[in-house]
Amino acid sequence: MKVAKVDEMKDLDRRAVEEFGISEDLLMENAGQAVYFVISQELGIKDNRFIVFCGGGNNGGDGLVVARKIHSNGGEVKVFLLDDEAKFKGAARKNFEIVSRMPIEMSNVSSIDSVIPELLDCDAIVDAILGTGLVRKVGGIHKDAIQLINESQSIVFSVDIPSGINGSTGEVMGAAVKADCTVAFGLPKLGNMLYPGYEHCGKLYVSHISFPPALYNSESIKVAVNSPVELPERLTDTHKGSYGKALFIAGSSNYLGAPYFAALSFLKAGGGLSYLATPKSISPFVASKGSEIVFVPQEETPSVSMALANEDELLEFSRTVDMVVLGPGLSLAEETQELVRKLASKIDKPLLVDGDGITAIAGDLGRIKKRKAPTILTPHLGEMSRIAKMEIGEINKSKVDVLQRTTKELNAIIILKGAHSLIGYPDGSVFINVSGNSGMATAGSGDVLTGTIAAMYGLGLGLEDAVRMGVFVHGFSGDVAAVDKGEDGITAQDILDYLPETVKLYRDNFTEIAESLYESIFVV
Repeated sequence: MKVAKVDEMKDLDRRAVEEFGISEDLLMENAGQAVYFVISQELGIKDNRFIVFCGGGNNGGDGLVVARKIHSNGGEVKVFLLDDEAKFKGAARKNFEIVSRMPIEMSNVSSIDSVIPELLDCDAIVDAILGTGLVRKVGGIHKDAIQLINESQSIVFSVDIPSGINGSTGEVMGAAVKADCTVAFGLPKLGNMLYPGYEHCGKLYVSHISFPPALYNSESIKVAVNSPVELPERLTDTHKGSYGKALFIAGSSNYLGAPYFAALSFLKAGGGLSYLATPKSISPFVASKGSEIVFVPQEETPSVSMALANEDELLEFSRTVDMVVLGPGLSLAEETQELVRKLASKIDKPLLVDGDGITAIAGDLGRIKKRKAPTILTPHLGEMSRIAKMEIGEINKSKVDVLQRTTKELNAIIILKGAHSLIGYPDGSVFINVSGNSGMATAGSGDVLTGTIAAMYGLGLGLEDAVRMGVFVHGFSGDVAAVDKGEDGITAQDILDYLPETVKLYRDNFTEIAESLYESIFVV
């Protein structure tokens, strides 16, 4: 499913009115009907008591539609206005006038204390206070209402987005409602899908509010949820070379785990031949754990990192494989960093740069820009800060925009790792990944990711799909591990060990996984 930026959603609303003649009144009616439908499914209406908090904009207008539908279907509802009624315009104003004529108790709130007794006696709260256009911190009566809602014991339904969440970034703007269910309109917005906004939404529904598919599936909308792609079939009459050959240039004296996790995860996720170029003195230690890996021992520096003298051999070897992974655990030794920069500019195969490799190329991004073969970068926020030359706080305020700009500038695929990792492509496409869990925030997890991506390419997916599915399967493996072990204490070894079972589950249950297991958005 596509995911809209706030400005894109405004444009869809405009086009719905101008191109298809869908009036603002009808859009608001459909929005309120969608929220009413979800409430009826999740809780029921008749004989339940509801409070609807309304702000003064269209979000409040949507809430007024919900209130009268609750009333007309046997629910008891009270409306509390947190803004001057004069702020209602257009369709919202019409709904205010309709509700004013109905036997629905509606009152302005000047002090939140007056609402407390009502909240103690209700079954559910409808949050229609602030919409997706919020750009400043919440204060005053709005903040008081949000805090009161969060302290209540009632089920909470948010209209379009939980009040207090920035619709473009998912940020909490001082205070934000923690909803049990949220119903987004047209499409989910970035703020619905990015953390921390996503966890404030609770169960996330979306209603297209009668938009035709030509609008909500528009190619101009570049962000989407990372939906699963079916893996190519493994044929009987094949050999190890049929499932890809990958070269991992990784490891140093301080990082024995990184090369092991990267190179072995390629095999565990279905890849064919995994070559590991690592300093010769640490090869025996890594081999004792990963004997299935083919080792290519390398000359080393006095600090036991990769020596610059290996450049020609590594370039020659890279021509014999399908993909090269450069960087896991290579160290920040200057000689090794220079080796990374030289290799990055000369390797003519798809190149995935991770970890210490990203630190090396961040100081000379021109080497990446000049590459003819595809480049994949897998930074966490700190590494992205070095690549984009921006503070982490700045990136968090515009993750998708920064990712789109940087992928275009570098002509590279970039995976911005984190909760709901973002996968960006040079054409501006961005996919939001929803697999994975907090237990995967552990040392070595990113190294397993590199091998999983390479394995998806080795299995026969096109590079762009291989990157997306590598991220998805990696997160799925963490989720499978968490089912058995819980999220506390999951290690990279667990993610690695569960890869074969995960890929089997993926193949055997692809339809279920694609349609429901990872369905984070429910369409109504």
